[in-house]
Amino acid sequence: MNNSTIAAVATPNAPGGIGIIRISGDDALTIADKIFVSVRNEKLCDSKGYRAYFGNVVSNGETIDEAVCLVFRAPHSYTGENTVEINCHGGLFVTKQILRAALEAGAKPAEPGEFTKRAFLNGKMDLASSESVMALISASGKQAADAALNTLEGNLSKEIKSYCDKITGVCATLAAWVDYPDDEIDEITTDEMLQTFKEAKSGLEGIIRRYDCGRAITDGVDAVIVGKPNVGKSTIMNMLTGFERSIVTDIAGTTRDVVEEKIILGDIILKVADTAGIHETDNTVENIGVDLATKRLERAELVLSVFDSSNPLTQDDMQIISKCSDKKKIAILNKTDLPMQIDKAEIEKHFDKVVALSAKNGDGRDDLEKAVADLLSTNEFDPSAACLTGERQRNCCQRATEHLNECIDALTMGVTLDAVNVCADCAIDALLELTGEKASSAVVDEVFSRFCVGK
Repeated sequence: MNNSTIAAVATPNAPGGIGIIRISGDDALTIADKIFVSVRNEKLCDSKGYRAYFGNVVSNGETIDEAVCLVFRAPHSYTGENTVEINCHGGLFVTKQILRAALEAGAKPAEPGEFTKRAFLNGKMDLASSESVMALISASGKQAADAALNTLEGNLSKEIKSYCDKITGVCATLAAWVDYPDDEIDEITTDEMLQTFKEAKSGLEGIIRRYDCGRAITDGVDAVIVGKPNVGKSTIMNMLTGFERSIVTDIAGTTRDVVEEKIILGDIILKVADTAGIHETDNTVENIGVDLATKRLERAELVLSVFDSSNPLTQDDMQIISKCSDKKKIAILNKTDLPMQIDKAEIEKHFDKVVALSAKNGDGRDDLEKAVADLLSTNEFDPSAACLTGERQRNCCQRATEHLNECIDALTMGVTLDAVNVCADCAIDALLELTGEKASSAVVDEVFSRFCVGK
């Protein structure tokens, strides 16, 4: 591991009440002493740690700002290294000047996620907990934050380790049988092995299900609003966002491009796109918009298909229905403030959920929220249970369950025990990759490359 001392601004790149510059590494206190003068002329290098010092940050003999320095001695710090956090006034210019002073004093710029990466490499947290740091930072709701904090505290790793230990116990016995066939070794029956593999597989499948159910809460769902022109798509977009994100007029075809926005619907994160009206047209510009809308529909995970409830279904409506036939979809019968003319029974034949609302009056938003939650099964999400925080972790769990299936099939078919042992070892490797105990350097680098600088 690189033992260089690194520094970065740990607060957002925006004005605020407080700005924090974090310095971590063997020389963190020495570097901080070069740019910080306490009011009592105390040296940070003499600090025992877990102390706060008030003074001034200086550079080239000039004071940059008043500040409070927090000192953490290794290994009792976030990174496990000597760490100094300079708390100054949160102006962009001030924080950049203090960072520059730290770099000129000998620190190196931190790479994205390097502080947390050092915490991982120094054994302060495992890889699963490390990933939850960014999940906690990016959480848009209470349940998402609770789930991320749950993983940060190690609940996921504990459950994964329990399955890993049970499988390892079986592997150890099998390996002993293979290596020392003539020795007296405690017997493990096929039924006991099957029970262990099945329990681990069931537990991992439960973790995967919780992630799939909760992804709308933790990561967000790619959603699209579609419909023919002038059915109220843009008005619905504005109702969901709470402000005028899309232009609304009585003229059909006002929306020509895809307008995207991230919204919170209850506890659900939707990455919503408002699209041009899908219809047959000879207009070249409108055709471009229709093509973009169709492509956006094809890659969406959730389709909100809007219909004008004050008019009968048209051929354009039916074409839209056919385009989203294989999607998770909700039909929105808009304009309920007008007399209903649409064939609701026909709509119900083709959609998972049907919601009637008046986007103009703001009526029906709660019904839409409930329909989305029911369709995405977010009511099954338990943030207090062991939760995955990303696709990498899900992939590790999925591979482990597949290898456990191979173990179960092999035992059922009477395959030799050394073959069972190989499959079980593969399951263990997948689980250890999740926690980071057997993750390659490429996997570790990829995980932390997605972090922000300063974390």
